[in-house]
Amino acid sequence: MTSQDSPSPFEAPSTPAASTPAVVNERDANPQYVLPLLVRLERATPPARTDALETSARAVLTLLADPRVTEPDGEWAERVTAWEDARIRKVVRRARGGEWRKAGELPGITVQGAEAEVRVFPPVPLDGWPKELAKLQVSGTDLDDPAEPPAPAAGVPVLWLNPELEMSAGKTMAQTGHAAQLAWWRLDDTQRKEWAEAGFPLAVRTATLAAWAELTASDLPLVRDAGFTEIAPGLTVALEGGERYCPVGRLRRP
Repeated sequence: MTSQDSPSPFEAPSTPAASTPAVVNERDANPQYVLPLLVRLERATPPARTDALETSARAVLTLLADPRVTEPDGEWAERVTAWEDARIRKVVRRARGGEWRKAGELPGITVQGAEAEVRVFPPVPLDGWPKELAKLQVSGTDLDDPAEPPAPAAGVPVLWLNPELEMSAGKTMAQTGHAAQLAWWRLDDTQRKEWAEAGFPLAVRTATLAAWAELTASDLPLVRDAGFTEIAPGLTVALEGGERYCPVGRLRRP
């Protein structure tokens, strides 16, 4: 995932200073980590798709704001730094019943949505997943919305999905996590604190074709997927900031 001006996917640099080929190659040469995300998917009570997408984004933000990450001597700070110094990878797996309970014993943070539950873990080496997570399924995670999601609440940032893409819920959850991370990087400490104290309110919606064209022609943060799974390389999410929280820019409205 990258911001709009980076030539590489966000599994890559997302700041202008990190967008040269030399820096991209350096990041590829660094030890590679992945951020595990786990969605609870019980057969009888699966969460709504939009709820899961929003909860995944908030889970990433919750980890980034945790003192174990933000404090210089924090337990997870070194691993998060190493993860951000390489390609930014996120992988969403699913669990239910005993699998979910066992995964909950690993260090991490569980974030609750309206019904969705997503647990985020500190980054792990690309080939060093804990056995409790490595055995869980990653592909084919899909969810539906029982009804059309309402208009986003006033004042909150909106993560706009590319209307021309079809992605599984798991893949899309990783993309909304990427967008949330781009937002976090653009905020100062005061803005981060205000957003965190409010519980990271945000919305995920699918843009219309016309709106998507406007969003991607703007200077708003854009997520570009590497194209390793499910879809070809390209833009997946555009982030429009909120008027109250996460002020990273908005489209000019008529």
